[in-house]
Amino acid sequence: MSSSVIDFIATEARFGARNYEPIGVVLSRGEGVWVWDTEGNRYLDCLSAYSAVSQGHCHPKILAAMVEQAHRLTLTSRAFHNDQLALFYEEIAALTGSHKVLPMNSGAEAVESAIKSVRKWGYEVKGVPDGQAEIIVCANNFHGRTLGVVGFSTDPETRGHFGPFAPGFKVIPFGDAPALAGAITPNTVAFLVEPIQGEAGVVIPPAGYFTEVRELCTANNVMLVLDEIQTGLGRTGKLLAEQHEGIEADVTLLGKALSGGFYPVSAVLSNNDVLGTLRPGQHGSTFGGNPLACAVARAAMRVLVEEGMIENAARQGARFLEGLKDIRANTIREVRGRGLMLAVELHPEAGRARRYCEALQAKGILAKDTHEHTIRIAPPLVITSDQVDWALERFAAILTQDFS
Repeated sequence: MSSSVIDFIATEARFGARNYEPIGVVLSRGEGVWVWDTEGNRYLDCLSAYSAVSQGHCHPKILAAMVEQAHRLTLTSRAFHNDQLALFYEEIAALTGSHKVLPMNSGAEAVESAIKSVRKWGYEVKGVPDGQAEIIVCANNFHGRTLGVVGFSTDPETRGHFGPFAPGFKVIPFGDAPALAGAITPNTVAFLVEPIQGEAGVVIPPAGYFTEVRELCTANNVMLVLDEIQTGLGRTGKLLAEQHEGIEADVTLLGKALSGGFYPVSAVLSNNDVLGTLRPGQHGSTFGGNPLACAVARAAMRVLVEEGMIENAARQGARFLEGLKDIRANTIREVRGRGLMLAVELHPEAGRARRYCEALQAKGILAKDTHEHTIRIAPPLVITSDQVDWALERFAAILTQDFS
């Protein structure tokens, strides 16, 4: 590392809260699937800011929409109408088949908003006694970092010394439909679940799981809330991951790629029942639905469709997955993925995944470890076949090394 890189990292350590442990690279520029560090070294981004940069770094059409809108109007608050919000509503509803939209900023805000909304629906529509609403969630979930969300996390690092936590949540195993059936009571208002557990290591449920989940929720008048903040908007090779089993959620949460990485934008999408319970003054956000966010999101959705990124994610994801499975290495325990949401899980005796990520950095690949022994791989959806093959050569070279 050069002295300037060391200075950047040292300054972060001196002034910043130590709630992250980044890979030792200082990035300064990005374009498409590539990023460059302050020393001019180029890397293939295999994280995409946890899928927020699905459309590629600094996509020119999203950038143009952002710059144009920034010159016109950035923020009004929801005290007044603006000329971008209605268009955003119309376009995201047409794209996803939703009836109601609640715009927010971060993914965690979308999750919190959904929790509030399904509870309100439970009391005012389903008839659950006041204060008794239950929401079922899954073990190893990741829905954000707010106090309400970490209260139902099963990760000790996420929960430790942050309590006391709000009641009203039941935790069941992921991918276990009988467990869901057994957890539902008359007071259950929702089942909140990721279609694929990303932070847990790209954990994919058994085939048919969500078909059973949809049937159980419908039969018991329980709202199915799918957190598609990472999986949605093409990441898995479909617009929404729910489409892999042909189901429809009652509430869908989007974020991250909804802005192509330019600006925090999230949304709660629902049927009329859930968001229809909200009245003026009962929920809001100063920045939620602002004209700059709406203009950026409209462009981000448009290029996703017009440039065939969703179909490309399906094609290149299959190529990447097959290539990873072809790597013959004693270090690999399992390769799994759907679309361009992939993971390589290492045998514990192979050592920490972080060491492999650091070795990949030296080869021009930026990936990130999770849960000690898993490497997450999620490049922008604009990646080409040649770039996939280039990446596979480097993954093969590193994964066949022994770092234990």
